[in-house]
Amino acid sequence: MDKIAQNCYNMHIMNPSKFDEYDYINFLTATPKVYSCTEAEKVQPDRKNGPSHDSINRPLHRIPADATSLREESSQFVTPDKGVLIVDDSTLDKPYAQKIGLVTRHWSGWHHRVVKGINLSTLLWSDGDAHIPCDYRIYDKSGDGKTKNDHFSEMLFKAKTRGYEPKYILSDSWYAGLKNLKAVHSYGWFQMTRLKSNRLVNPDGTGNIPLTSAIISEDGTEVHLKGYGFIKVFGIVAKNGGTEYQATNNLGMDEFRRLQLSDFSWAIEEYHRGL
Repeated sequence: MDKIAQNCYNMHIMNPSKFDEYDYINFLTATPKVYSCTEAEKVQPDRKNGPSHDSINRPLHRIPADATSLREESSQFVTPDKGVLIVDDSTLDKPYAQKIGLVTRHWSGWHHRVVKGINLSTLLWSDGDAHIPCDYRIYDKSGDGKTKNDHFSEMLFKAKTRGYEPKYILSDSWYAGLKNLKAVHSYGWFQMTRLKSNRLVNPDGTGNIPLTSAIISEDGTEVHLKGYGFIKVFGIVAKNGGTEYQATNNLGMDEFRRLQLSDFSWAIEEYHRGL
């Protein structure tokens, strides 16, 4: 151990932290709106040499920003071979941010436009009653070079290595690229996702056409997706009068099961809004 590292170690032993991650978790659980370190200092119990906002801020920088703790905590609540895994992302709005780290521009389903904010991708396990987050990623392409699709692949790979065997993988059209579809298929999993209207399909063996030009039943129509293989697509009437397309690699799925899975997938929207 070099001298600098030794000195840091000695300082940590001689001056143990007055504030740790569990103190911060308790603070976040209790505070209704304000989450700053200054606010955390204000609400600490009266005691001699209590933590200042600086001593609260320092350990937050030392704690590694990975999902290991979440995965370990969630493992006691999930049954890996039951339920479904839902993947989606959400953006915490930061419209006035100028120098806040991790703030980039993302499409917001809430605002229906591109906004500035911090983007979080979540892998959520659900059996219809319980909804348990079991992995997450923070978007930081300038720091790690990874896209949202890279995070999608990593979280599913991690779930596979941990023994998950979900009934379905549920996602929206952002994660319906061929690479992701083939990755889920390679794990032997069923999936249900949304497809954009310009995806090319071959419904009758005569050639590829956009989904909007194909006759897709609300009860499901079997077609060949270009570059992938046969899937079943459901044409759903949207609120605006248009058509949305939900697709699955389970050719035997019926309308009742599709509706059930659509309800399951809404759980991640509620989870993100809760955060």
